[in-house]
Amino acid sequence: MSQIDESLFTTPACVTRCPSNPVLASKDVPGEPSLVFNAGVCKYQGKYVMVYRCDDVYEVLKREDGSDWHRFKTWIGIAYSDDGIKWEAQEKPCFSLSSDEILRAYDPRLTVIDGKVVMCFAVDTKHGVRGGIATTEDFEKFDIKTMTVPDNRNMVLFPEKINGMYVRLERPFPVYSRGKDRFDLWGSQSPDLRHWGDHKLVLAVEDVPFANDKIGPAAPPVKTEAGWLTTFHAVDRDESRGKNGWEPKWKKRYTGGIMLLDLENPMKVKGIYKRPLINPEAPYESDEGFRQDVIFPGGMILEDSGEVKIYYGAADTVEALVTADVNDLIALCSEPGPVHE
Repeated sequence: MSQIDESLFTTPACVTRCPSNPVLASKDVPGEPSLVFNAGVCKYQGKYVMVYRCDDVYEVLKREDGSDWHRFKTWIGIAYSDDGIKWEAQEKPCFSLSSDEILRAYDPRLTVIDGKVVMCFAVDTKHGVRGGIATTEDFEKFDIKTMTVPDNRNMVLFPEKINGMYVRLERPFPVYSRGKDRFDLWGSQSPDLRHWGDHKLVLAVEDVPFANDKIGPAAPPVKTEAGWLTTFHAVDRDESRGKNGWEPKWKKRYTGGIMLLDLENPMKVKGIYKRPLINPEAPYESDEGFRQDVIFPGGMILEDSGEVKIYYGAADTVEALVTADVNDLIALCSEPGPVHE
C-alpha cells in the first residue's frame, strides 16, 4: 500500500476548533454510555438538533493473544441546543432497530427537506451492512422509506431536489471486485426516496492525495452560490502503526476533506482541497479514546452570517465542532475536480 506524504496532514488556519470541544461526550448523556460520536446535526423548528451514536460496552472478552475485545450495544440518542454549542441530551433513545436479522442502527445523518427531517443511517445485519432512509417530523415516529442491499453505508442526502430528483451520496463496499479496502464515493438519485438508481462515481480514492485506503461521504452538503459545499472522509493506512486506542492495533487514520459539487450536476466535482480540512491534532482526536487519529464529519450547518459549523466524531469516542467562514472554505476548493464518466 502506497505511503502518504506526511506534510499534507495539517488543518488549515481558517478552521477553528470550538473552545468547548468536545461539545458532547459520554458524561453529557444520561446513562453515560462508553462512546458518543458520529452525529447528524440540523436546524429544525427553531432549534439545533443532534442525533448521535451511542456505543456502550457490555462485555469485555479475551482474544487468543490475550488482548481485550469489547462488545457493544448501540442506539441513537438525541440532543437539542439553542446555539449549536451547548447541548441538552434527552434521557431516552430516539431511534433503534433490532430483529432476528437486524443487529443495530447507527451513524445517523440529518437533512431537512420540505419541512421534514430525512435521516440516513447504517444498519448492521446478519447478511451485511445496509443503508436506510427514514423521515420524521418529531424524532419519535420514523417512517422508513428504503433500505439498500448489502453492502452500502455513509449515505447523505442533498437538502433539496435537483432537476426534480432527490440526490444522495453513498459509499458501497465492492470487496470482491476490488480485492481489498478500496472504497470510493458514489452518487445516485430517486423520484420518491424509495427507488434509487442512475448510480455514478463522484470521487475515487486515487483522486485524494491524503487517502490510500478508502473515502466516502461525511456531512450532508450545503448550498452556496459557488456550488454544493461537501465534506468527505478519507482514510490512509500504515501497517507500521501500533495500538492507538483500545484495540490491539489501529493502523488507520481518518481525516475530513472538502470539495465543491456542481449545483446542477451534483455528480461533478467542480473543485477540491487536496489536503485534509480537519486533521487529528487535538488530544481528544489523536491521543485519547477508542480509536485514535479519527475524524468523521457528520453534520454541517451554514449560518446566515456565513459561518459554517462542522460537527464531527473524534477518536470514535466524542463529538466535536469546528467553524470556518464559508468563503474561506470555498477558496480552499481551488484545484479542479476529477472527471469520471
